[in-house]
Amino acid sequence: MRQKVIKTGNSLGVTIPSQFVKVFGIQPGQTIITQINLQKARLTHTFTGVAQLSLLSSK
Repeated sequence: MRQKVIKTGNSLGVTIPSQFVKVFGIQPGQTIITQINLQKARLTHTFTGVAQLSLLSSK
């Protein structure tokens, strides 16, 4: 998935697609954990307190 960087006030941001928000139950004001790996140019966000998806099908 590709997202564009947007300007919000004096900062930059990336929007979270609505489908992702609905599936994981993300709420405004929710805390996230951000990890930066400069060697790999990777920024990882972990959303705390979101619904966990089951790996097993429920029958």
